[in-house]
Amino acid sequence: MDRRFLTVLGVSLVFALVVSSVFYQMTSRGSGPRKSEPSNMQDVVVATRPLGIGVMVKPADVKLTKISMESFPKGAFSKVEEVLDRPVVSNILLDEPLLEGRLAVKGSGLGLAPTIPVGMRAVTVRVNDVAGAAGFVLPGLKVDVLVTGHPPTGDSNMTTTVLQNVLVLSAGQAMQSDARGTPVSVSTVTLLVTPNDAETLTLANGEGRIQLILRNSSDEGIEKPPGRYLAELYGSPRKPAPAVVAKAVRKPVVIVAPPVAVPIAPAAPAPPDQIVVIRGTTKTVEVIPRGN
Repeated sequence: MDRRFLTVLGVSLVFALVVSSVFYQMTSRGSGPRKSEPSNMQDVVVATRPLGIGVMVKPADVKLTKISMESFPKGAFSKVEEVLDRPVVSNILLDEPLLEGRLAVKGSGLGLAPTIPVGMRAVTVRVNDVAGAAGFVLPGLKVDVLVTGHPPTGDSNMTTTVLQNVLVLSAGQAMQSDARGTPVSVSTVTLLVTPNDAETLTLANGEGRIQLILRNSSDEGIEKPPGRYLAELYGSPRKPAPAVVAKAVRKPVVIVAPPVAVPIAPAAPAPPDQIVVIRGTTKTVEVIPRGN
C-alpha cells in the first residue's frame, strides 16, 4: 500500500477523533443535569383572598409560599400557626404577605374592637342613603358630620357642622326594630371619635338629623362655617345674635361711720356740808357754805 495514502488516512482519523471529542463535550454540557434551585429560600405566609378589617384569620385564608431570604418582608411570618385566630386591623390583598402590623394580638377581641386606638371611641349612627353619601362612605374615608334641628335660641331649623375630619371605621347594614317591633334593615356608619366627640355625636343623632359630608382624606383643614338657618334659604337676612348683657355684680359697700363724740356729763357737785341742830323738840338743818 502506498505510504502517502497511509499518511493521509492517519491524519484524517486523528482529525476525526478530535472533532468528535469536541462535539461530544459540547453536547454533554447542554444535556447535563439542570442546576438546583437556590438554597436561600424561606417560607412566608400570604393571604389566599382579600382580608378586610375585623376579619379573623382562619386556615383557609392563608398559605405558605417560597421567597428569597433577601426579599423576606420585615414583620412577616413563616408559620401559619402564628397568624391563626388573629383579627385583621388593616386591609390585606390577595397573595400579600401577612405582617405583624396588620394583625391584632390574639385574643384582643372580635370585629372592630382591636382597630380602635387607645383613648378613642367607635360610635355607630343610623343614616339613610342620602345621609350616607349614597353609598360612597366607605371604611378608611374621612367625613364631616352635619346636624339639622331646631336650636333652643332660634326661631327656625338650623344646619350646622358639629364634627370635622372624622374617620369611617365601617359602613353597612344592621337589623333594628321599628315602632311595631318588626325587624328592618337600616344603614349604619361607625365613626372613630374622641370621648368628647362621642357625646356630641350621640346628642346630635338623638336631637336632629345627621348628614355625612364626604371629604378628601388628605385634607386636614378645619373650617368654621357659621351654620345656616331655614329662613336664609328664602332670602331672609340672618337675625343678629341677641346681645348678651353682662350683669354687673354689685359688691357690698361697707360704710365706715365716723366716730361719734359722746358728750361727757359734768361731774355732779359734791354735796354741801350740813349741821343738824336740835333745840328741844325742834330739829333744823343748817348748811355750811364751802370755802369758809
